[in-house]
Amino acid sequence: MNNLTRAAARLLTGSTYALLGYEAWRTPGVRVDLAAPTLAAIRRHLPIPQEDERLVRGNAAVQTIAGTALALGILPRPAAMALIGSLIPTTVAGHAFWASTDPVAKKMQTVQFVKNMAMIGGLIFAAADRG
Repeated sequence: MNNLTRAAARLLTGSTYALLGYEAWRTPGVRVDLAAPTLAAIRRHLPIPQEDERLVRGNAAVQTIAGTALALGILPRPAAMALIGSLIPTTVAGHAFWASTDPVAKKMQTVQFVKNMAMIGGLIFAAADRG
């Protein structure tokens, strides 16, 4: 892969996380409610803070910072790995299609879950890139 292609891929991928992460940090809103059941389940096994909004904002900050770093080509492999680590709980908490009883909502969440899995696949490529 040539350097121009690599830079364009990093810019397009990283800027998405930077923008969406910033928006989630600025206005966590419904994301806190979506994350609550997953965070409660995690708390049964791990000592994580009780403040769901702080955790959601922290995850959003990771996405903003790592997304910006990836977009600018600053430590792109660690940035991609941080984004993978951030996107996994986001996907599980935000797109739990298996918990939905409404067929329309279930289909929408399934699409979003699969989309996030594809995004994780792209980040794996970025993390493995040695260019």
